[in-house]
Amino acid sequence: MTEREAAVERDPEVVSQFVEHFAAQLVEAGVPRMPARVFAALLASDAGALTSAELGGQLKISPAAVSGAVRYLAQVHLVSREREPGSRRERYRVHSDQWYEALTSRDAIIKRWEDALREGVASLGAETPAGRRLADTLAFFEFIEQDVAGMLERWRRHREESARG
Repeated sequence: MTEREAAVERDPEVVSQFVEHFAAQLVEAGVPRMPARVFAALLASDAGALTSAELGGQLKISPAAVSGAVRYLAQVHLVSREREPGSRRERYRVHSDQWYEALTSRDAIIKRWEDALREGVASLGAETPAGRRLADTLAFFEFIEQDVAGMLERWRRHREESARG
């Protein structure tokens, strides 16, 4: 085991303070409170993975709260579920590329929104105030989609170069 891989002892209170502070930032950005807390706890764990019991104990929440939070986080591609070898217990894991995956999955959502907006412009009329508003919203999503795709590609290259250097 390398020095980097060795477990580092940390004050659980310091970890808890970070988890709650980061979760509060996520909540301000629109993430529901319990998924924000679970995600922050997973992110702050050295292994990047915890069981339901570990999450419940650390966050002092019920198994049902953990389950609901994990379901939400899995739907938005921020965590994955995995079975512990030889056990029926699941572990919930964040990956180092979770932000990349989450943004990539948003691409399909944005495309569906764009399709709906195009239909709305055609249905409401491009020259009506509502049609112009929908067209402007469509143009915004098309711009964002293009910029995010380029940004994700630049991130992938940057990460590969950083790993080599």
